[in-house]
Amino acid sequence: MENKNLKKMVETEMKKRGLMEQEMMMGESNPFVEMVSKLRFSVEQTQVYHWQSQSYAEHIALNEYYDGIPAIVDGIVESYQGKYGIQKGYRLFEVRDYSTPEEVINFLKKLDEDVEMLRQSIKETYIQNQIDNVLQLIETTVYKLENLK
Repeated sequence: MENKNLKKMVETEMKKRGLMEQEMMMGESNPFVEMVSKLRFSVEQTQVYHWQSQSYAEHIALNEYYDGIPAIVDGIVESYQGKYGIQKGYRLFEVRDYSTPEEVINFLKKLDEDVEMLRQSIKETYIQNQIDNVLQLIETTVYKLENLK
């Protein structure tokens, strides 16, 4: 009991000082915020891949992805926040340099899997439809990277 009270007191103090977001308290995570964080990161990561690619087809496919995804994600966030209020606790990830075409494809396939998993917490069909547009763009980009060389 003493440890539980201490943990709560520390979390309360950290929150007061702005060191902990409410969504992350008590070991809880917010699947929506995690999904948006990964999608926002994908813009930066695919842009770096785009800049470093030596394939014109890959360069163009990645450009279409990072140009298209921000507006879709913005619509999802605004819809979600219209229903549930302002979300906090977004994460940043470290961008990696381009190494191989397979790495780029694997990055997008993993992103696709993550979005599919994280979207399960969302009940609203209109937000699910917006997420379908994200998956369509990811999968179209994977198709182009795998088949249009």
